[in-house]
Amino acid sequence: MIFWLIQRLFQAAFVVLAMTVIVFIGVSVIGDPVAILISPEAGPDERERLIAALYLDRPIWEQYFIFLKGVLRGDLGISFVYNEPALGLILMRMPATLELAFAALLLSVTIGVPLGLYCGLYPDSVVSKAIMTISIVGFSLPTFWLGLMLVLVFSVHLGWLPSNGRGDTAELFGIQWSFLTLNGLKHLILPAITLSLFKIALVLRLVRAGVRETLPLEYVRFARAKGLAPKRIISVHVLKNLMIPVVTVVGIELGTTIAFSVVTETIFGWPGMGKLIIDSINSLDRPVMVAYLVIIVLLFTTINVIVDILYFLLDPRVRIQAD
Repeated sequence: MIFWLIQRLFQAAFVVLAMTVIVFIGVSVIGDPVAILISPEAGPDERERLIAALYLDRPIWEQYFIFLKGVLRGDLGISFVYNEPALGLILMRMPATLELAFAALLLSVTIGVPLGLYCGLYPDSVVSKAIMTISIVGFSLPTFWLGLMLVLVFSVHLGWLPSNGRGDTAELFGIQWSFLTLNGLKHLILPAITLSLFKIALVLRLVRAGVRETLPLEYVRFARAKGLAPKRIISVHVLKNLMIPVVTVVGIELGTTIAFSVVTETIFGWPGMGKLIIDSINSLDRPVMVAYLVIIVLLFTTINVIVDILYFLLDPRVRIQAD
């Protein structure tokens, strides 16, 4: 396993390095940040000083190596707009995004798995057919429209839940979290539901398909022939077999949720990384844009490595191949 893990980590490191090249070059050819940062009335000398200070007068390959040296020191550049370390700005916003992403993921698993299990065990019941029909709606509704409708119903008309901001927070492990306070939890509900609806439908259908595929298999039939209780067959034999695809999808969806929570954070004024990157794109704040994308690549890569390790632990076939 050690050799397999080292090999997987080397692959992940190569992917991250390749992505930093693509991200840096892609962001560097977008617009002219100097035109936004400097006054139109500024003279040529002042403009040239700013260009030199931001290393924009260097060739792009030299800019990249300057950036790479900074990365090795934990420095992803200084924000053009805030004049603060880009990494610090993102890490300051990261807990809010992670909290929202994990809340959405928790909802998708706690709701999607039981509903998918029920639909798989009782596919012909009226309730199952109704659930599967509703799941199509979950796939079809655009996130921005769903968020606006939830705000309109639960915030504007009913006044039950707040529509903007993160609410009160409490400190845990030196980080401020919303879910630890009642007010913060109320602020978390609507954006988490908005972000989780598609994932609930996805997990539901994945589990249902897995149950329908697993039930006719010989080892399940053999367990029934041995007289095992139905609950034990489902919990030990059926669910264990389902964990591999579920872990894969949930892992990928976690990375996707963190990376693409921009729309939800914008609608609900959630002060996370998504809102920061939108502001940075508007102001062409390249260091923040690059730092954000690099961190997202690192998150995706880390999640994939964790998923591979869970695969290794859950599926004996993967362990045999690794040996």
